[in-house]
Amino acid sequence: MDFDLDEPHRLLRDTVRSFAETEIAPVAAGLDEREEFSVELTAKMGELGMFGIVVPEEYGGQGLGYLAYVVATEELARVDGSQAATVTAGNSLGIGPIYYYGTEEQRHRYLPTLCSGDGLWAFGLTEPGAGSDSRASSTKAVETDDGWRLNGSKIFITNASSPISKGVTVQAVTGGEDGRPELTCFLVDRETAGFTTTPMHGKLMWRASDTAELSFADCDVPTEAMLGERGGGSRQMLETLDTGRLGIAAMGLGAAQGAFEAALAYAKERRQFGRPIGSFQGISFPIADMATKIDHARTYLYRAAWLKDSGREFRTEAAMAKLYCTEVAGEVTDAAVQVFGGYGLMKDSPVERFYRDHRILRIGEGTSEIQRVVISRSLGL
Repeated sequence: MDFDLDEPHRLLRDTVRSFAETEIAPVAAGLDEREEFSVELTAKMGELGMFGIVVPEEYGGQGLGYLAYVVATEELARVDGSQAATVTAGNSLGIGPIYYYGTEEQRHRYLPTLCSGDGLWAFGLTEPGAGSDSRASSTKAVETDDGWRLNGSKIFITNASSPISKGVTVQAVTGGEDGRPELTCFLVDRETAGFTTTPMHGKLMWRASDTAELSFADCDVPTEAMLGERGGGSRQMLETLDTGRLGIAAMGLGAAQGAFEAALAYAKERRQFGRPIGSFQGISFPIADMATKIDHARTYLYRAAWLKDSGREFRTEAAMAKLYCTEVAGEVTDAAVQVFGGYGLMKDSPVERFYRDHRILRIGEGTSEIQRVVISRSLGL
């Protein structure tokens, strides 16, 4: 068994790390403070090949795999959760459903722009009354002579309202019987009449990423806007979340790594009682625990990505990786703030933003509780 990254993956890691440190790090705090989405950084990440990593070159992608995806995401999140969120949502939630379930016409129409980073696509699943219970959608689509008419709303949707957002994949109820809704997905372009987006501000985390509420008021889409088959929406959404969890796990791993590195450096520099605080077991032991947890998280996440790239069953492993990596992120960022003491609570601290940004990771793309449901069901419980 070889646990080393091969040369292409090492080169990718080093390239993204250098970009994150030189291009993102100097502006991340300011963007976070102003709650400002950066079109410029998104374009640069597109030029670097961060969008469409797993998509074949014929559709404008990089033709790499999910291990490459998690390596790149980890390096972005090691510096800034907001930019990592833009890339992760752009890949798994925006590009993914179109690539996996779209027709050839839909792929060629949308993917080149999305893979270049010139445009972003969103994933409309969550509603005010439908979070973990994704089948409780109230957004409805009624068939018309020319296609479908959508009415409803979505909330907490990433990449839906930025200046370069191009549209959204929407899950809607198209029928049903015996109390079981028929759910179907549609591709809704940004300019579609009746479709409006409202940016959401005042967030604890990812303040420089784009989050929005969506509204569909007599929103007409053509028949060819349907994604996949009628009634396949729930399966498409759940399978999208399976792969998306690898990206969220990578974000947790990156946040933990960034906070750990900051705490380690501070423990070597900060002096109390005449010596560096890292020389005291009260500091060195938690840092040792942080390093151990991060190494375990990385090993397991990379294995889950390898399973996906190998064409093997990975759903349970993705849930485990998402659960463990995001909870490790919580433990490590909390411990990092403790190492910094009072300074860790200040806006100019290198760990304050990691502490805030990690918190959504145990909620988005399936809460930690939902991951435990997925895992326990795989065990026959």
